[in-house]
Amino acid sequence: MSPSEPAPEPTSTEPAPLRGAATVVLVRDSEGGVEVFLQRRVKQMAFAGGVTVFPGGGVDPRDADADIDWTGPDAQWWADAFHTDAKTAQALVCAAVRETFEECGVLLASRPDGTPVDPQSYASHRDQLVDKTLSLGDLLRGEGLSLRADLLRPLAHWITPIIEKRRYDTRFFLAALPAGQSADGKTTEAEVTAWATPRAALDAWIANEHTLLPPTWAQLNHLAEFSSVAELLAADRVIEPIEPSVTPGAGLAGLKFAGSDRYFAVAADREVPGLSR
Repeated sequence: MSPSEPAPEPTSTEPAPLRGAATVVLVRDSEGGVEVFLQRRVKQMAFAGGVTVFPGGGVDPRDADADIDWTGPDAQWWADAFHTDAKTAQALVCAAVRETFEECGVLLASRPDGTPVDPQSYASHRDQLVDKTLSLGDLLRGEGLSLRADLLRPLAHWITPIIEKRRYDTRFFLAALPAGQSADGKTTEAEVTAWATPRAALDAWIANEHTLLPPTWAQLNHLAEFSSVAELLAADRVIEPIEPSVTPGAGLAGLKFAGSDRYFAVAADREVPGLSR
């Protein structure tokens, strides 16, 4: 999910500054195929209120240099995958893990020896992460946990169009729901949470039952190509940044990105919170 904190207003001649963010596409296998965890944001949210999204949010600068136990590909590996530096990559991976725990109670961490943990035993820590009195590094060090970067995969990289008042430089991560854990709706940022197949989520969007921003729509279309979580996790991806181009005066239809013709064939006449007309 895009972060809820207010962003500085741009001047009339300069674009809004970009803020680093991480979004996590949490998936599981079901009898109907791959399912993805989705949240419909409360309408009061400053950015994209009422829109259906994946869990996610802004990076915490405290995480960039945090001394934490880490299992899986190191920060430089993630930096190479997402075309950034190692400090930024560490902050992004930490944001992915923190936001997944904050927004749906799934904790991508374990004991250093790989022993799984019960996320519910860290309920008070979850609240402290939300109100920012605790950083993810504080939680991991204090409880002797290891961040499980091996449970994540790089998925995509989207940048908010230059015309928007709030802009995010968002890396998308893919993660399978860990065995023994469940995702919940215990977040004040969402009014509805649910698991759905990508196709069902897209069909509901076509029927105007909920709203999808282009990055979410694009990831759902990608997920719909796979029949199992194992296939999703094993797929090779080259991540390139996607920043929709803008045609001045053309409204929503002036945004161009891969597949934009298909997106706007459905959404051209709709109000899309988070996208300027």
